[in-house]
Amino acid sequence: KCCGSGECVKVCPENAISIIDGLAVVDHDKCDLDGLCIPACPYDAVSHEE
Repeated sequence: KCCGSGECVKVCPENAISIIDGLAVVDHDKCDLDGLCIPACPYDAVSHEE
């Protein structure tokens, strides 16, 4: 699902998301589960589920 647009990275106040090899990768130690990244993704590729 992820296309690496980076929209989720832009809205994450914890800097918990990075684009690596074209895909969004979440650093779960930094993520506070605020969910700001979920509506930011234009491809509906973000969730809090593993």
